[in-house]
Amino acid sequence: MRPVSSWGRLSHDPHHFVSLGDPARVAAALAGDGAPGYGAPGSAAPGLAYGMGRSYGDVCLNPEGLLWCTAGLDHLVAFDEENGRLTCEAGALLGDIQRLCIPRGWMLPVTPGTQWVTVGGAVANDVHGKNHHRRGSFGDHVLRLKLMRTDGEVIECGPDRQADWFAATVGGLGLTGVIVEVEIQLCPVTGPWLDTETLPYAGLAEFFELADHSEADWEYTVSWFDCVSRDARGLFLRANPSAQSATARLPRQLSIPIAPPVSLVNRASLRLFNSAYYHLGRRRPPHSLQHYQAFFYPLDRIHHWNRMYGPRGFFQYQCVVPRESGQDAVQAMLDEIARSGEGSFLAVLKTFGDRQPPGMLSFPMPGVTLALDFPNRGAHSDALFERLDAIVDAAGGRLYMAKDARMPRSLFEAGYPRLPEFAAFRDAGISSALSRRLMGS
Repeated sequence: MRPVSSWGRLSHDPHHFVSLGDPARVAAALAGDGAPGYGAPGSAAPGLAYGMGRSYGDVCLNPEGLLWCTAGLDHLVAFDEENGRLTCEAGALLGDIQRLCIPRGWMLPVTPGTQWVTVGGAVANDVHGKNHHRRGSFGDHVLRLKLMRTDGEVIECGPDRQADWFAATVGGLGLTGVIVEVEIQLCPVTGPWLDTETLPYAGLAEFFELADHSEADWEYTVSWFDCVSRDARGLFLRANPSAQSATARLPRQLSIPIAPPVSLVNRASLRLFNSAYYHLGRRRPPHSLQHYQAFFYPLDRIHHWNRMYGPRGFFQYQCVVPRESGQDAVQAMLDEIARSGEGSFLAVLKTFGDRQPPGMLSFPMPGVTLALDFPNRGAHSDALFERLDAIVDAAGGRLYMAKDARMPRSLFEAGYPRLPEFAAFRDAGISSALSRRLMGS
């Protein structure tokens, strides 16, 4: 047994770890071989696949139960360099795939804000990036999955084979079985560089105008905004792959070696940081050539940045609301945050494209998504989240389960209408803290 936390560091509960390293031994491990009492279908302590633990809430946790660690299943099995098709084991890291494939003219079509994510985790949470309007989510580019069930059944599925199993597993939170192998369709690129623009904006109306005018011509769009300021000023970033080249001078790696005794995120530091970040961004040249790592993964240069929130950890609140109610809903949430005296260093606002998600429980939907980090302040945080939940619910939106640690079950059921359909594909030998909280088992 060892204590395990997710990226939000909200809990440190003990888990029983079993490492999966040999694909031929996965079935035995899932059946409980070598770990009596753990992982067998119907046992008191079912298991859960665990990759890098970069989910923020409890989707990757199984307190007092078993975690099947997939980090050892990290082999790249086959790469069709002519057609950009990559087959890999589920524990392969997105960062390793980028470093292998970009020099060969191929890139992951969708990547989240960190490269320290396994392929299995990217599928199970159907992660999205800064180009949903162009490429959709990660599951839109998966050609085939190999799924191992705890009863020993092996299911190979994809959008054109056993499509119902595929739709349940993409975005299925690891609850349909353990993903063992994935085939991905990559997209062609000319190199690791991006032509970028940074545009200051003042207010939500200007943000939506920039988003609408950028989606046709720009591959990547995202914005940071100052949630401490009531006028929602921010910096709109957009980028396209570039054929130019330069000497790669990536920022020096930093680290937060220990968690401070109290959170470094407070009202004073928030106001100082947000003001400085906005004004520095305004003064930068609007056009620049950026390496993909600096643009996609800016926080990866600070190792253990989650420790800055102190011993109580932090919540990330990410929601999506339909476009027709988006501006009013986002403004209402910002007003509630301002009234609460809270704020966020990492406030992100971006739009999702008008396309249907590949998974039954996929998070993206047509609309606008808002993501903010909040220090854990106990009852004060709970009260704020309840008010934000009410706004999201009234707007017909939903919360992102990869980031969630406290969503009420009623909001989950309202936001994910395909949940009853998904239930038929659950693996009885798999459970998580999130599934018990939101699904009852």
